[in-house]
Amino acid sequence: MLVLTGCGCLGAEPARVDTSTLIGQAFVRLYNFDFPGAHLILDRQIAQDPQIPLTHAVKAAAYLFSELDRLKILQMDFFEDDDRVIDRELLVPDPALRAEFLRQIEIARELANARLATHPDDREALFTLCMSAGLVTDYAALVERRRFGSFALAKHTQAYALKLLALKPPYYDAYLTSGSVEYVVGSLYFFVRWFVRIDGIQGSKQKAIEHLQLVAERGKYYGPFARVLLSVIYLREKRAEDAENLLAALVSEFPENPLLRRELERARGLARRGRPAAPASGNGGR
Repeated sequence: MLVLTGCGCLGAEPARVDTSTLIGQAFVRLYNFDFPGAHLILDRQIAQDPQIPLTHAVKAAAYLFSELDRLKILQMDFFEDDDRVIDRELLVPDPALRAEFLRQIEIARELANARLATHPDDREALFTLCMSAGLVTDYAALVERRRFGSFALAKHTQAYALKLLALKPPYYDAYLTSGSVEYVVGSLYFFVRWFVRIDGIQGSKQKAIEHLQLVAERGKYYGPFARVLLSVIYLREKRAEDAENLLAALVSEFPENPLLRRELERARGLARRGRPAAPASGNGGR
């Protein structure tokens, strides 16, 4: 188990996305909020080999996150306030983007299932299905605002995550699913949590943080994403300095991302307000 340090920093060097592959390069473009750039890289990958299922799942992610950005859902204060998550005024999704998002999800699933038919433990195929299920869940919860309907979808994502975590060695990115679901379920009112049953999920916020830290340190693609989610959690839990530490490192790694820069400034402001005043200097007390 990971030891959570007192300052909220990661216990080891954070995971960096492997940019030696086109898919890794596309993830870096996503983290920089360069969605057209991510699509260009992924289209090159499809031209080289159209049978790689993960490529289409990452394209779906690029569509989803560009829509979340357009609808201004990605600001961290949105995720800090449960009332805003539930009662936000009606969002108007882009129907053309939604259709292309779902088309890429379907292609990714078809290719992944074809691989699994002959290689049941294909790691990338299982991760593709896990990622695809997670993206559909996020679209339902955040864009369509089907909050409780999304819990049924989250069960499918968790089922794939458990398969990935049972591999030897485990596919560490799958801990992002269990970590985020742990935190969401743990944040529900008790009487609501009573009706939400997801395999392997206890609703433990501490466990959620441990799982996300594991992804942040050992994930193949989701390491930076795990650090972003940890920042959100730390802000929700009134740990602004911990969020500031993570966001400062993310801004350094992904300088083109305007949201990270904006949230870093906000976290710094919250951290300053939470720090005790410095003792007065001089000899006035004598």
